[in-house]
Amino acid sequence: MQDLPVNRIIQGDCVQIMEGLPAGSVDMIFADPPYNLQLKGELRRPDESLVDAVDDDWDQFSSLDAYDAFTRAWLQAAHRALKDTGTLWVIGSYHNIYRIGAILQDLGFWILNDVVWRKSNPMPNFRGRRLTNAHETMIWCAKGEKNKGYTFNYEALKVLNDDVQMRSDWLLPICSGNERLKEDGQKAHSTQKPESLLHRILVTATRDNDIVLDPFFGTGTTGAVAKRLGRRFIGIDREEKYCRLAQNRIGRIRTLPKEDRAITPPKRQAVRVPFGAVVERGLIEPGTYVFGPTRKHVARVRADGSLICADATGSIHKIGAHVQGAPSCNGWTWWHIEVEGKLRPIDIFRDQIRAELGAE
Repeated sequence: MQDLPVNRIIQGDCVQIMEGLPAGSVDMIFADPPYNLQLKGELRRPDESLVDAVDDDWDQFSSLDAYDAFTRAWLQAAHRALKDTGTLWVIGSYHNIYRIGAILQDLGFWILNDVVWRKSNPMPNFRGRRLTNAHETMIWCAKGEKNKGYTFNYEALKVLNDDVQMRSDWLLPICSGNERLKEDGQKAHSTQKPESLLHRILVTATRDNDIVLDPFFGTGTTGAVAKRLGRRFIGIDREEKYCRLAQNRIGRIRTLPKEDRAITPPKRQAVRVPFGAVVERGLIEPGTYVFGPTRKHVARVRADGSLICADATGSIHKIGAHVQGAPSCNGWTWWHIEVEGKLRPIDIFRDQIRAELGAE
């Protein structure tokens, strides 16, 4: 496979550039395409001040048919560049996201979720003729219906969300303050996305050193977050100004040390460690007492990794369930040992073994 232009920003037409990449070469694509907002005339606040709306040339299309043709072309090129195990994220508003969704399905992409980015500080509706437009929609999809091996870091997202399963509605602020890039005192880009949004997406669907492609790179939010998290990026934008701003921005980003950017690994990918391995290695010696989380229940460790309590013997899971009268039990997290007067779950020893094996 030819070398990929990783950690580079390429100025030019995204369709042509993606078609020039090796097929099946990128792990994830995040796309923030033109929304085709179809704005008519100036938009003013109640005090008659002018709203800095999205009126850039790159958001102008002659018709909906022209927009659909553009969308089909870049999505076809993206589908080709994506690995079979890769996923694509595309963000839009009510102006374009439904058209994009239909074309995604026409091209064979398989939609996994639609995610609502609910803005904590949206721009109000100044004319008072519609609801305040307080969200944008993202579509997350696999390359096809049969492509099941995509990355989804479920456990990492659950930790990110205080041990509660992550939902498909995300409350995050819009890009503002010091994060917003400016030139000559004005916004450098009218639709710059917040780094918090890309952080969550990359934690959701990528692994360390993955290649993330952004065909509408703008001022480089995807690249900045990818670099910080130890992912590689390919950025494409046709505007020289945006490429320059993104290059300067990303140049100031420091990649986090490996131990700081590590995320909770998916349990299904973790190396299986039997409790007997903990005993074999002497991390817990035979004869050690283990306790339930409230010390109400106690058992003793035997040389083969089984536990014995007053009226039964068996695995850490079987005895944990038995003493509780429960149908099942995760013995790794339920049983504890005493360390310096405090109870610590025996799971810490499984984590230690996995770290030694390089499995984290």
